Amino acid sequence: MDNYGYIRVAACTPEVKPGDVNFNLEGICKLVDNCLQEEVHLAVFPELCITGYSCGDLFGQQILIESAANALITLADSYRSSNIAIVVGTPLKVGHRLYNCAVFIQGGKLLGFVPKIYLPNYGEFYEKRWFASGKDLTGEIEIFNSRIRNGVKCPIGSDLLFEINGVKIGSEICEDLWVPCPPSSALCEAGAEIIVNLSATNELIGKHRYLVDLICNQSARCRCGYIYSSAGMGESSTDLAFAGNCIIAENGTLLTQSERFTLSPRIAIAEIDVEILRHDRQHFDTFSEKEITFTPRIVSCEFDTRHPSSPLLTYRHINPHPFVDSDPTKLAERCAEISSIQAWGLAIRLKAINCKTAIIGISGGLDSTLALLVTVKAFDMLGLDHKGIIGITMPGFGTTDRTKSNAAELMELLGVTQLEIPIADAVKQHFKDIGHDAGIHDVTYENSQARERTQILMDVANKYNGIVIGTGDLSEQALGWCTYNGDHMSMYGVNGSIPKTLVKYLVAGYAEETDNPELRRVLEDIINTPISPELLPPTENDEIEQKTEDLVGPYELHDFFLYYMMRHGTTPKKLYYLAQHAFKGKYDKEVILHWLRTFYRRFFNQQFKRSCMPDGVKVGSVSLSPRGDWRMPSDASSALWLTELENL
Repeated sequence: MDNYGYIRVAACTPEVKPGDVNFNLEGICKLVDNCLQEEVHLAVFPELCITGYSCGDLFGQQILIESAANALITLADSYRSSNIAIVVGTPLKVGHRLYNCAVFIQGGKLLGFVPKIYLPNYGEFYEKRWFASGKDLTGEIEIFNSRIRNGVKCPIGSDLLFEINGVKIGSEICEDLWVPCPPSSALCEAGAEIIVNLSATNELIGKHRYLVDLICNQSARCRCGYIYSSAGMGESSTDLAFAGNCIIAENGTLLTQSERFTLSPRIAIAEIDVEILRHDRQHFDTFSEKEITFTPRIVSCEFDTRHPSSPLLTYRHINPHPFVDSDPTKLAERCAEISSIQAWGLAIRLKAINCKTAIIGISGGLDSTLALLVTVKAFDMLGLDHKGIIGITMPGFGTTDRTKSNAAELMELLGVTQLEIPIADAVKQHFKDIGHDAGIHDVTYENSQARERTQILMDVANKYNGIVIGTGDLSEQALGWCTYNGDHMSMYGVNGSIPKTLVKYLVAGYAEETDNPELRRVLEDIINTPISPELLPPTENDEIEQKTEDLVGPYELHDFFLYYMMRHGTTPKKLYYLAQHAFKGKYDKEVILHWLRTFYRRFFNQQFKRSCMPDGVKVGSVSLSPRGDWRMPSDASSALWLTELENL
């Protein structure tokens, strides 16, 4: 089974007894066994967990240091026949100095030691009393125990990277993360894709939130996975409380964290997507602009990282709506920020051209509703009268009473100027002029209406010295679901980087925040209205006949495809797999594959419409503007992508 670039990792906090190496080793082994059952590839344990972090002056006792070395050999021997890589914290004597180290173990071998560089020597921490900094320590050491006459040789140094099936892993220890230039920054510049941090972080008021933010920010800055394991149950509470922080982050996102203050060992498991990290490092080229300050030594080990029994993505949530925040408590904050960016972009454009009039075609649908709400907000920013916004309804052959009345009520409630300009007669005249049979409901029938509406908007803008505000969204651009030089065109597109799923989310945010119950009612009805261009006649019951998602596919699927293709460069094969996972129980795999083929075909074929799209401010991480994020030949071939789908 393909692992699609994922590696399953665990942050573990065992129970310890300071100074009782045998007890501590037993606790570590129990958690490793649990990790093996979950087919974890990499298990990370806390700082000095072999002895306990809070041993104090016991670190000066030879018996403790020798017992720790014996325990490492025993731990390695215990998992000689398994694939798992284990990282534990231990004191290590090198020459006449003692070092606080992370040791990597796999396949019965001690792969290498990474010493702590920055030793705290303030407040309640006096590590320099016992340990030396490993900043300049490098080379090879020999570990002895009672069963090995000649010892075990392995590398040591802060310049080590450990490679597991091509995935490079670096290490830092506790305080190393808190300094201005953490070692992980240099390690990632040198190729590390995952950083492990063995820590003994004590609890203080507000410190945990800061710690989580620090880890997430470092993972974002380094575009890496970050596994943080801190001391917990059993460490001395003489002066400090160690509550056990197991935190895993990826590229700025918190994947998981364990519960603190528990009287039992803890494990946090997550699946890190290494392909996403590699894509971002390639895409954001400033990541690699800094000259590498050192050449790391690579320690490699090979083992099977597939998941033969437990399903892949068991420990990773794939949001089916990646453009939308999955936390409902952030709805108001998220919507306010996005709408402010949209409105600010429009406000700056209006101010730059000294324009006090905006013209919008109002259909009673989601896109034009959001565009109107944003324009109202922009006018409020500029202190302009809402009457300077001219909303135009242009009923045609497919307009229903529901959408028409919603459009009229919306404009009235927002206090904008209303115009109604029916297009039926003008379009019929146009059909006559070009010799088209009005009874043939083909693309000419539909696009003639869209272009007539755009012509009206442009001409009214000229008449009132205003600009046409575009309503088309990012999803429509991706699929080319717009009429070229019809609704495809405007003088400023406020929704240009807003996908359809986010449009719905934003309108819902406006509905939730308004104090006007009538406005809320209208917005909620618009949200529940089927998405349609209303270019074909309605049913006998005046219901929408032409439903976009019946024709082009569910927008939530297309937005999912768009996000992963654009944001992460995901391959069709992996995208198909992720979609099955995200939409399990809603769409079967045949339906997903059908619309995925449609997505790729339309995305490539419709690039010519994006090559000349109007200005519009970027809001999120995905944009199709030809002036910025996406530059693609209009005649590029989709064969490679479609062939991969055919070969699934």
